Amino acid sequence: MDIKRKAAFVAVVGRPSVGKSTLVNTLCGAKVAIVSAVPQTTRNAIRGILHRPEGQLVFVDTPGRHDSERKLNKKLREVSDRTIEDADIVLYVLDASRAPGPEEAAIAARLAPWADRTVAAVNKMDTSGADYEQSLTFLKSQLPQLDTARCFKISALNGVGTEAVLSCLFAMAGEGAPFYPEEYYTDQELHFRIAEIIREKAINRLREELPHALYVEVADAEFRDEGKRLWVRAFIITERESQKGMVVGKGGELIKAIRQSAQKDLNRILDWKVELDLRVKTAHDWRHNDGILKRLLDR
Repeated sequence: MDIKRKAAFVAVVGRPSVGKSTLVNTLCGAKVAIVSAVPQTTRNAIRGILHRPEGQLVFVDTPGRHDSERKLNKKLREVSDRTIEDADIVLYVLDASRAPGPEEAAIAARLAPWADRTVAAVNKMDTSGADYEQSLTFLKSQLPQLDTARCFKISALNGVGTEAVLSCLFAMAGEGAPFYPEEYYTDQELHFRIAEIIREKAINRLREELPHALYVEVADAEFRDEGKRLWVRAFIITERESQKGMVVGKGGELIKAIRQSAQKDLNRILDWKVELDLRVKTAHDWRHNDGILKRLLDR
C-alpha cells in the first residue's frame, strides 16, 4: 500500500524562558537552538528538522514574545510574527510553573486567528509548582477555539509527553514532499551556528551582567590540514568599551573559558576539528543601530 508522507512547517511560539529552544532540541534529537536561562536568548527564527517514517516536520524556534517598545524587542516580535504567518501549524508553549498574565493573554490574542491549526504544549510539568489545570483554564478562556484534545502536558527537558505532541502534529500536517534532504537536521549556515554557540557560552557566564548587550560576529573561517581542521576568528561585541573587561575577565580567564566551552561544543556538533580564536570589541549602542539589527535578525 502506498503510504502518503506528511510535511509541515511548525512555528514554536511562547513567552521568554518557557523552554521553546529546549523543546525544539528534544523533538529534533540534536542541538539546533542554543539554550540559556536568560530570557530572549533566541533572536532569530531557528529551524530544526525532524525526519520520521510519517514524513518531515520543520520546527521554527522563535524569539520569546515580550511586551516592550525597545527597538530590539520590537524587531524580535516581528521575527515571531512572520514565522507564525508563514507556518502550517503553530506549537504554542506555555510554562506550567508560571501563572498566565497580561503578556500570555497578548500571545493568545495574537494566535486566535490560527487557533484551528494550533497545538498547545504546557511545559515544565516536572517542576515544583507546575499547574496544568491553571494553564488549561487559561487556554479555554483565551483561546476557546482551540480543541483541548490538542493540549498536552510535557517536559521538554526530559522528553515526557513529546511523542503525543508529535503524533498530533503529524496528524495535522498536510501530505507533501519533504522540504529538506534526510541528512539535514537544521539549515543554519556555518558562520551563524558558530556565532550562536559562542553567544550561548558567553551569556551563560555573564547572566547577570550583560547578556542582551552583546552579540557575536564570525570574522574569518578557513579550512586547514586538507580540510580536517576549521580555524575560526570571532568577536564578542559589546555596547560599551567598559563592558569589554567583563567579558575578558580577570587575567583573561573568562574569555578563555568561553572559548574552550564553545570549542568543545563545536567539535561535538561539526564534522571538523575546530580551532577558535576569540576576541572582544565594541560597537557603540548597537541595539539602537538599524543596520546591525537588520543584519543580526534577518538571517
